[in-house]
Amino acid sequence: MTTVTTTKVTHDEADVRLDRWFKRHHPGLTHGRLQKLLRSGQVRVDGKRVKANARLVPGQMVRIPPLNLDNVETASDRPTVERNKPAVSDEDAEALRQSVLYMDDDVIAINKPPGLAVQGGTGIGRNIDDMLDVLRFDAKERPRLVHRLDKDTSGVLLLGRTATSTASLAETFRSKTARKVYWAVIVGVTEPAAGKINLSISKLPGHKGERVVPDADGGKRAVTLFRTVERASRKASWMVLEPQTGRTHQLRVHMSYLGTPILGDGKYGASDAFLQGPGLSRKLHLHARAIRVPHPRQGTLEVVAPLSEHMRATWRFLGFDEKLEADPFIDLEPES
Repeated sequence: MTTVTTTKVTHDEADVRLDRWFKRHHPGLTHGRLQKLLRSGQVRVDGKRVKANARLVPGQMVRIPPLNLDNVETASDRPTVERNKPAVSDEDAEALRQSVLYMDDDVIAINKPPGLAVQGGTGIGRNIDDMLDVLRFDAKERPRLVHRLDKDTSGVLLLGRTATSTASLAETFRSKTARKVYWAVIVGVTEPAAGKINLSISKLPGHKGERVVPDADGGKRAVTLFRTVERASRKASWMVLEPQTGRTHQLRVHMSYLGTPILGDGKYGASDAFLQGPGLSRKLHLHARAIRVPHPRQGTLEVVAPLSEHMRATWRFLGFDEKLEADPFIDLEPES
């Protein structure tokens, strides 16, 4: 290609990251060169400068400068085929099917287990994105991710079964009309027992993986509502957390900032994030308990995910009663 071209983002590319879009259409373009083209403004989306991790919306126009990729086949030059994915074991396939909480013609909701990544990346093997064909069932299209959860976080994860429903659900998350409620166990107690955390945070790169830190001056706005349900003396508390913004590791950083890290979160709480006791797991105790979103066709979709096994064991050990929180959507907004 020796001239500037523009390409329209299609419906089946909804919510795809820009760098992954380029890898699909121009596999010969290295990530480093793409970054240079983005920094210089030669690659733009709808005429605007963007970053490599920008998520695309159907109908957007991607400006592509001359790439001079001699003898490199692009996506438009070859038949459309599914990218090579590792084989899914029968055990993984059955476990993923058993995790389905809700399904209709537009949406699938699963209860993501802790320790399973949502997408692949450096050092990540098994991940849900590579196994989505298992959840095709009778649909013509492969389901698509709508949002993400941390690898070690369990709970409700939504998938779109069509390009249209995926785009609709993705817009719901972008426009913040989705309501996400998390359950967590923290080490210690918060004072007050309920409130709002308004603390900007920033990402820091590192050889041990991405890390997020409080950054009141230059960080991105991050807001979390919290409420204590039960306490086990002063050593641990069952918390309901509701993020008002969708920042990476937001809940974990906010709880650690209060001096009450989430149980099992060694990344942000170090040794303070662990308790001793028979049956107390060292896994992260953060669970995406419930999601409420406008359904892509009509009405409202509400999905609630049962606790993972290690968290259920902790509830028993600490004497917490799940029945105390029968309604996952109790309003957490503190009174002004």
